[in-house]
Amino acid sequence: MQVTRTFDILERLRQNFMCENALAVKRNKKWDVFSTQQYLDNAYDFAYGLLALGYKPGEKIGTVSNNRPEWNFVDMGMSMAGIVHVPIYPTISDAEYEYILAHSEVKTLIISDKSLHKRLLPLAEKVKTIEQIYVFDEGIENAKSWTEIRDLGTQNREKYKDELEKVKASITPNDMVTIIYTSGTTGNSKGVMLSHNNLVTNVIESTVIQPLEFGDKALSFLPLCHVYERMLNMNFQYKGISVYYAENMGTIVDNLLEIKPNGFSSVPRLLERVFDKIMAKGKDLDGIKKKLFFWAVDLGLRYELNNANGWFYAQKLKIARKLIFSKWQAALGGNVKIIISGGAALQERLARVFHAAGINVIEGYGLTETSPVIAVNHYEYPNVKFGTVGPILTGVEVKIAEDGEILAKGPNIMLGYYKAPHLTAEVIDKDGWFHTGDIGIMVENKYLKITDRKKEIFKLSSGKYVAPQAVENFCKESMFIENIMVIGENEKFASALISPDFNHLHFWATKHKLHYRDNEELVRLPEVIKRYQREINEINKRLSDTEKIKRFRLVCSEWTPGTGELSPTLKLKRKFLYEKYSHIVNEIFQTTGTGDA
Repeated sequence: MQVTRTFDILERLRQNFMCENALAVKRNKKWDVFSTQQYLDNAYDFAYGLLALGYKPGEKIGTVSNNRPEWNFVDMGMSMAGIVHVPIYPTISDAEYEYILAHSEVKTLIISDKSLHKRLLPLAEKVKTIEQIYVFDEGIENAKSWTEIRDLGTQNREKYKDELEKVKASITPNDMVTIIYTSGTTGNSKGVMLSHNNLVTNVIESTVIQPLEFGDKALSFLPLCHVYERMLNMNFQYKGISVYYAENMGTIVDNLLEIKPNGFSSVPRLLERVFDKIMAKGKDLDGIKKKLFFWAVDLGLRYELNNANGWFYAQKLKIARKLIFSKWQAALGGNVKIIISGGAALQERLARVFHAAGINVIEGYGLTETSPVIAVNHYEYPNVKFGTVGPILTGVEVKIAEDGEILAKGPNIMLGYYKAPHLTAEVIDKDGWFHTGDIGIMVENKYLKITDRKKEIFKLSSGKYVAPQAVENFCKESMFIENIMVIGENEKFASALISPDFNHLHFWATKHKLHYRDNEELVRLPEVIKRYQREINEINKRLSDTEKIKRFRLVCSEWTPGTGELSPTLKLKRKFLYEKYSHIVNEIFQTTGTGDA
């Protein structure tokens, strides 16, 4: 059947992919599994319940939830009933919640659990449009369950069956299906309005790229409220792939071993952490095992596609895969064919070494405003090139502006920003080109390569430009550096704020018998500063004179989405970091030498 609206995926499932494990989630130490029929019943009954309660097409319902099958039930139910879904991150600030809830004018709010309910209840009471609040988890005192809507629908199936079909028939592909709020670098979040067509065209065109099929399993742990995971979630369902939701971010490794998935999506920072842990284990080996391990890693870092390294390299790789890389595969469950990486720039070395290990990491690129995919590497040669984000997605057009900015046009471009036509006009020009804010080039007239964010590139006082993201990616290859922000706008040289990898730093400090009270004291120790200077010196050898980091400061805390330094997809929130560490930034450019914070 032809899929033109998001809820058409349900009928495609019914016709082609009925199974006993369409969706599953780990909770209370066991997997709660839902069949395709249960998925269909829950989604349809939720839609009937919305009609029974008098909801009308165009009204809005917000959700604040972790990943779970119920998210799909209500999402598809809303979609069929013409309701606009406003999914909201569970990790944002109270001020952001208040703004989004009021700005979006949601009529109902569905919350996942007890702690979020306790936090959001007083905030929601301030929003005039919110009439009802429901929760997903059972047994929360003084809280209505989402099942009240679903059960009302179950009781009224026959009564509202024809009405729902009429509503569905009235919904066009260009109708808005969701508003997704993106955290801006300045000011309030913007509500990105996406249509059925925006999402569906992205789903369909991206399904031909990934190799998973009906009967395969995917693990999902990135937030479904983010367009990247949401689109892939629909991509998997479109192909009949079973989706298993991890219990939480801390159980991913255990969940991989339990369900042995064939694929999953990730962000580069998580893949960097996986690689760092693998390398740390390798360093703990000794003798011939250690030599073999690093021989295999070195081999992997030189991997080229299409057997470009020749017959002898291929024979060595077979040995490395059998002796070393097979253990990497086993750590991911043993069946992973593909990892889809998005949300930020992937280090080229990671793409190479994982491919060498027989685990194809494919990097893509896009924004919430583009639903999200603009370009993506394919699973196999020749439509993949390391160091790029791959060929442009079928149906999407891209051109590079005179200043290097990437412009995109196609069925995936958003309807606009909610209640902000002036902001929409700033990014979508009169010819329909969306201005991404990213700088890039086309490689071999086929592959898109991102070089930096237009707004993040800064100019030194010498007039030379620095693209910080590329420098930061080099730096994060160090085991000692968890995160880093390169700075230096209008200054004589580039410098950096460094958030250490404290697990590795603590291990190193213990090994060198360093004594410290806490992280604040640790990062001030001369021995620690000297060790980080060595890391920066090595990194600087790979950088141009303009890019070289002349000074740095270590900060004493990790950067996380919860504490505000990172976005939910683990990107740096530069404005926040500049404000938080303004005193250190000022100190860097007023003093000499390296130091600490």
